[in-house]
Amino acid sequence: MSVDVMVETTIRRSPAEVSAYAGDPGNAPTWYANIRSVEWRTEPPVRVGSRMDFVAQFLGRRLAYTYEVVEWVPGERLVMRTADGPFPMETSYTWAPADGGTRMTLRNRGNPAGFARIAGAAMELAMRRATTKDLARLKEILET
Repeated sequence: MSVDVMVETTIRRSPAEVSAYAGDPGNAPTWYANIRSVEWRTEPPVRVGSRMDFVAQFLGRRLAYTYEVVEWVPGERLVMRTADGPFPMETSYTWAPADGGTRMTLRNRGNPAGFARIAGAAMELAMRRATTKDLARLKEILET
């Protein structure tokens, strides 16, 4: 079973401002409720080939994985894929001008294995709820 969750919001800031903040993995623990820490494996800033170790808590389980940046267009798009870890995943952010700000889209897709595969549809629903809340938190941070 594959998982594909996409959520979006409009943030009253420019695409450059939104992408600079949201596209910096070091900021992830401040706006992602489930991300506990991010450690750079490569030197910042973000670029294609950057690698970061993430630790998250999701559905009562600790998840540790490494993301690698596979696409980076400042102000437009960031795509990261797990290089290792329990849940092969691709996370992408897109930023586009919108009336009064930036439309940000956050998409997570992958092929769960083990526990995640068994959880199936409940996993996708939980991911949708979590990412919707995460984008709301990001919007709050950037607009205040």
